[in-house]
Amino acid sequence: MNFNKLTELSKKPTLYEPGDAMMWTDPYVSKQLLKAHLDPEVDSATRKSESILKTLNFIKGYCKIPEMQILDLGCGPGMYTEKLAEEGHQVTGMDFSENSIEYARTQARKNNLQIEYICQNYLTLDVRNRYDLIIMIFCDFGVLYPDDRDALLNKIYNALVPGGTFIFDVLNDRNLDDKFPGEQGWTVTEGGFWRPHKYLELINGFHYPENHVYLMQHSIMDENDRLVRYRFWTHYFNKEILIPELSDHGFVNIECFDNVLPVGNTWNGDNVSFYALKKPA
Repeated sequence: MNFNKLTELSKKPTLYEPGDAMMWTDPYVSKQLLKAHLDPEVDSATRKSESILKTLNFIKGYCKIPEMQILDLGCGPGMYTEKLAEEGHQVTGMDFSENSIEYARTQARKNNLQIEYICQNYLTLDVRNRYDLIIMIFCDFGVLYPDDRDALLNKIYNALVPGGTFIFDVLNDRNLDDKFPGEQGWTVTEGGFWRPHKYLELINGFHYPENHVYLMQHSIMDENDRLVRYRFWTHYFNKEILIPELSDHGFVNIECFDNVLPVGNTWNGDNVSFYALKKPA
C-alpha cells in the first residue's frame, strides 16, 4: 500500500478542486446509487417516503394549479415525477444518470404514465417559455459551483412561462456543527457501494466557512494502489445571501419556507429551507 498517497489525502484541497471521478456516471457506482434511490427507508440518494409526500404536499399547496407543465431537474428514477403525473400534470424529468433515467422510463411505461424523461445534464437546459413549474429537490442547488448556479438560474428563468414558479431546497446555516462535524475515518470492505471487490475507503471532511461550503471527500483505493477521489462540494445558505442572488436573475415574489420536512437527520427538518419564486408575469 502506498502510504505517501494516503498522507496526501489528509491535506485540505484548494476550493472547488475537482475529484477524479463522478459517481453518477460511474458504471458500477451509479447502479448502487439507483438502489439507494429506491430504498424508501434511507435518506441518502432520495429522501424517505414521508419526506417525499410532505414535499409534494408543499408544492401542491403553494401552486394550487390543477394542470401544469412541470420540469423536475435531477429527477433520478422518478420518485417525484410519477406522483406529479398521477395528479394530472404534464411532467418532464431530466437527469444525466443513464441508469436512473432508464429505470424511470420503464416504470412510467409499466404504470401507463405519460412522462417525458431526458438523459441530459441540466446545466445544458435550453428551452424558453415552456414550464409552469420547475422543481429541483434534495439540495441539488447547493452542490453547484457559483458560476454554474448563475448560469442555471438564467436557464430556468428562460424555461419558465411568464408567471411560472421555481421551487428548490437548500441546506441552511443552522446547526453547522451537526451538519459538518469534520468527519474523518477509514474502512476496508470486500466489496460494497464503491467497488464490487476489496477496497479501502478514506473519508475526509473539510469546511470552508468563508465560502459557506463543505467538502466531503471519499477516497477509494484498491489492492493495486489505484486511487480515485470522489469530492462532494455542498453549499449552505441563508436568506440574506440567497434572496439577493435570486433577485439579480429577475425572479420576484421570493419566499423562504422552513420546517417543510419532518424532523430527522441533518438533511431534514429545520436544517433545510425551501425557496419558491416566480418569473414576472
